[in-house]
Amino acid sequence: MPMGDSPGSAKGARQPPEYVAVGRVLRPHGVRGAVLLEAAPDLVSMLKPRSTIYLGGGREAAVVLSVRPHGKEHLLILEGVETRDEAERFRGAEVRLPGSEIPALAAGTYYHWQIIGLEVVTDEGESLGRITEILQTGANDVYVVQAPETPELLLPAIEPVVREIALEKGRMTVHLLPGLRESGDLDSE
Repeated sequence: MPMGDSPGSAKGARQPPEYVAVGRVLRPHGVRGAVLLEAAPDLVSMLKPRSTIYLGGGREAAVVLSVRPHGKEHLLILEGVETRDEAERFRGAEVRLPGSEIPALAAGTYYHWQIIGLEVVTDEGESLGRITEILQTGANDVYVVQAPETPELLLPAIEPVVREIALEKGRMTVHLLPGLRESGDLDSE
């Protein structure tokens, strides 16, 4: 799922933005002020009770009381939001955390916001475009690469394809396996 704050610049790919979108409020749920949250799988675990989040374009601060899975989404309960009408004002709002609160990952693993926006080049030096979206297929992620006036390219996030991720350069180096450019093949190893 593409989230806001998916920077298109190399600078944004290297460091967390001021605020990182962790999800979006879909709608109120029930009559007691809960909201249904569509959340980024790699960031939802950072929403913890008593943490402060920021909602919408105005970045209204709110304190999380609880968050728990609900089907494919999550139920979010906020301090001071006790009725469906009060929850309605958050419909469609992005839920953000300060970038300074996003912990570093182990070497070789990346948040989606770090990958989206990277320039993709082949191991032969050919520029393929920029990563605009990450599809989660179950077996492996798939990077959607787009360049002006060329069809999108789908690259599986597997070791034989992804050779190097250089966040400091804003670049990912890939090896195009036979058939990837022609068919957009999503098969993993």
